[in-house]
Amino acid sequence: MRRPKVGTRMKLSAMLLALSIVPLTAAGQSAQTPSTTQTAPGPATQAAAPAPPQLPPTPEAIGDSMMAHRRYQAAIEAYKQVKPATASALNKMGIAYQLMFNNDDAVRCYQASLKLDPKNSNVWNNLGTIYDAQKDYKAAVRMYKKALKIDPRSPLVLKNMGTDLLAQHKYEKGWEYYKAALAIDPQIFDRSAGGPKVENPASLEQRGAMNYYMARGCVRAGDTDRAIQYLRLALTEGFTSRKKLAADSEFAGLHGVPAFDRLLAEQEKQ
Repeated sequence: MRRPKVGTRMKLSAMLLALSIVPLTAAGQSAQTPSTTQTAPGPATQAAAPAPPQLPPTPEAIGDSMMAHRRYQAAIEAYKQVKPATASALNKMGIAYQLMFNNDDAVRCYQASLKLDPKNSNVWNNLGTIYDAQKDYKAAVRMYKKALKIDPRSPLVLKNMGTDLLAQHKYEKGWEYYKAALAIDPQIFDRSAGGPKVENPASLEQRGAMNYYMARGCVRAGDTDRAIQYLRLALTEGFTSRKKLAADSEFAGLHGVPAFDRLLAEQEKQ
């Protein structure tokens, strides 16, 4: 597997692709309820048995807690204490490094994780996001294909593949992957959901393309309000123009909708 170029820094404000961290309880343990016993027969009963001592949280559980609080360096130090190293801890350490824009160590951790568990689709996905950050889209596609071969119904990887194809101007093909992701998880594009994320950076043009094709999908699904919101973003990001939008047959049904007509009128004044 070819190692990505290192040193590339990403802009979190322009990210489209995500991997969520699952938060744990404070100590990584479930609550335990003490049992009560009775003597038989007779009125006297034994006192409640003392609760067993609660085990201290594991280093990985501590790292997960630090990730949930966005304390990435502290999480890394905790994951380093997992002995022997596990594929899970190495992957999470890679995510923490990537969220700190340290792609060098992120790649090292992802590759070490794959040596222990080559069938972890999340790790292949994460490597793909680093290739995407370096605009090596073909290499990223190879990583996403490996991930989808393991987990063909991952909405995250399907979304990532769609974004990558949009970056290569393969708009219709990219939209097919978006549709597949949305069919599995309608909230996959909701950036506010979930905890810390590793996302794939996209240029302004890529974001414009994503919003334009999301608008098409919303029109086909009958969600007019959301379609217009996506179109406004696409226009702001310069992907399309008022003239092209007005002539696009995909949006013919929006003519006469007040919000759509206002959007076109606003663009005409600019």
